[in-house]
Amino acid sequence: MAKELFHISNEPDVKEFEPRSCKNPITGKSENLVWAIDADHLHNYLLPRDCPRVTYFVKEDTTAEDIKRLMSGTAAKYVVAIEITSFSKIIDEVLYKYVFDSKGFELIDEAAGYYVSKNRVIPKSVYKITDILNELLQYDVELRIMPSLWELRENVIHSTMQYSIIRMKNASPPAKGYDKYHPLP
Repeated sequence: MAKELFHISNEPDVKEFEPRSCKNPITGKSENLVWAIDADHLHNYLLPRDCPRVTYFVKEDTTAEDIKRLMSGTAAKYVVAIEITSFSKIIDEVLYKYVFDSKGFELIDEAAGYYVSKNRVIPKSVYKITDILNELLQYDVELRIMPSLWELRENVIHSTMQYSIIRMKNASPPAKGYDKYHPLP
């Protein structure tokens, strides 16, 4: 049996996913693709699409110093940090978790759990998520709500953690002294 992959959307009732033109971040080429995420990385996407976030977790070669500095005080496996300005959207928005069979998908980034298909994909099922916070916390996540993500972003990028930085172009401008990190590379 093929493993399941997922696509999170704010659109209900998508009967089929057609490949859309986008720049593949791995190859740098524009391609028509349907994107999916594996179960191990699903928690990174259980937020409104435009919500900026810094997500990370301990990997095999993460140093004890980085664990102490970035995971101190949590028993959760994953940390997902958002800005306080995104909190009301998380409370109000409804998401839909589409489930795909992995057949026809290609793994393009194991560390991020990204899969793509160049073909039309029909979901096996869809689940409505009306309580994003509760759904997110089912995945062994500590949710950190912060005034700004910029300092955490820099600490995580320069650590030995496995991380994903998502939609930082939508983040509040960095505080004075962090302007060298904006715009994003």
